[in-house]
Amino acid sequence: MTEKSPDAPAFDYRFDTLKVRGAYNPDEHNHAFSVPIYQTASYEMGDAARGERLFRQEELGFLYTRVGNPTVDVLEKRVAQLDGAVAAIALASGMAAVSHSILNLADAGDHIVSSPYLYGGTFDLFKSILPRYGITVDIAPSLAEEDLQKLIKPTTKALFIESIANPTGYVADIAALAKLAHRNNIPLIVDNTFATPYLIRPIEHGADIVVYSATKGLGGHGSIIAGLILEAGTFDYGNGKFPQFTDKGYTLRDRNDVYRGFLEVFPKTPFTARARLALLNYLGAALGPFDAYLALLGIETLSERIEKQLANTRALIDWLQDNEHVLWVDYASLPESPNYELASRYAPKGSGTIFTFGFKGSIEEQEAFINATRLFSYQVNVGDAKSLIVNNAKTTHSELPPEEQKAADLPPETVRLSIGLEDPRDLIDDLEQAFAVVFGTRG
Repeated sequence: MTEKSPDAPAFDYRFDTLKVRGAYNPDEHNHAFSVPIYQTASYEMGDAARGERLFRQEELGFLYTRVGNPTVDVLEKRVAQLDGAVAAIALASGMAAVSHSILNLADAGDHIVSSPYLYGGTFDLFKSILPRYGITVDIAPSLAEEDLQKLIKPTTKALFIESIANPTGYVADIAALAKLAHRNNIPLIVDNTFATPYLIRPIEHGADIVVYSATKGLGGHGSIIAGLILEAGTFDYGNGKFPQFTDKGYTLRDRNDVYRGFLEVFPKTPFTARARLALLNYLGAALGPFDAYLALLGIETLSERIEKQLANTRALIDWLQDNEHVLWVDYASLPESPNYELASRYAPKGSGTIFTFGFKGSIEEQEAFINATRLFSYQVNVGDAKSLIVNNAKTTHSELPPEEQKAADLPPETVRLSIGLEDPRDLIDDLEQAFAVVFGTRG
C-alpha cells in the first residue's frame, strides 16, 4: 500500500513497456525476474518501534495480506500506470470494485445517478441491494446531459457509467459527463471493463474513479476473479459533500493522539486510501496473491490479445451483416452506428471485442442455435482468449424485467459474442453450421 503515486519509471515508458515491466524492480524482490507470489498472511514488523510507525501511517509497508500484499501491490501500481492513475486498489472481484466505489462515497440517505446501459449485476446491485442500506440509485432514461441533470440532487454523491456498455457496446461521452459531474461537485465513476486501458483511458477524459473487472479483458484468460479501483487524484473530496474524507478519527491519530482524517493523512490518494483502510480492511474482499500473479501474466499480452481479437471481431461482423438469419449487428465502431462518432473519438482502435446481434427467429430457435455451436463456449464471461456466446436476456441481464431490458436497449433476440484468439474462419464456420442446424441452410 502506498500513499504516493505509483513508482514512476526511470524513463517515460510507453504502454507496451509498462504492461510487462511497470511498477516492478527485481532488485527489490531478491532479484526475481518474474513477480514473486508472496503467499503469506502477514509480515514481520521487525520491532515495536517499526510496528508503531506502520500503524500510525508514518512508514508505509505491509502488515496483513487482507489490506496489502507485495504481489497485489505490483498489480495495483502497474494498472495505475497503464491508466494514468495516482493509485489503485485490487479487490476480489469486479463487483467488489463497483460496490466498494459506491460505498466509499455514499452513506445511508445518499444518492447515486447511473447510466441505463449497465451490466445486469450492477443494475441489480443498484436496484435491489443498495436501497436496503439507505443508498438510492436513479437510473437515467439515457445518457443525455439533460436527463442526468434532472436526477441530480443535493444528496447525490456520484455519477456512474460504463465506458463501453455491457452488452450493448454503447460508448459514453466521458468528457461531457465528467464536466456535468464536476459542475455538481460529484465524481464520475467509469467502469472500463470492456475497453481496458488499451482502448480507452477514462482519466484522460476527466473521469475521477475507474473500476475494472480484471476477470475480463485485463486478465484475458478466464482463470481469475478480480477487480480494481483506480483514483485519478484530481477530485476535491474536501468540497463539503464528503465528510468521510475530512472527519477526524481515532484510527488515524498521530503520535500525540491528535485525530486526523483521510484527506489529511493521504492528501494525494484519499479515495483509495479510505477504500483500503476503511472498506477492504473491514469488509474483507481481498484479492489473493496468486490471482494477482495470474492477472499480471494476462496484462503482459494485453495489447497483442486485443489487437488480434479486434481483427477477429471485424471479420465476424462483416460476415454476420450479410447473413439472412441476422436482424441487426450492434457495434459502435460501425459507420452506420448512431454511436459511431463517440466510438471514433474515444476508442479509435475499435469499440471492444464484444458485440451483439439480433437473431432472426423464435426464442426456441435462438436457443437451438446457441446449443448447436461447437467452438463458441456458452458462458457469461467476456474478454477471454476463447470465443464466447450468450443470450443476455436469459442470463447476464435476467435480473431485469422486460420493461427494464427494453429501457436498456436489450431486446429478447439479442445474442452477445465475445471474440477470442481463434482463427476467424473457424469461428465463422462454427456460426454457419449452427445456423444450418436450425434453419437447414448455411445462411
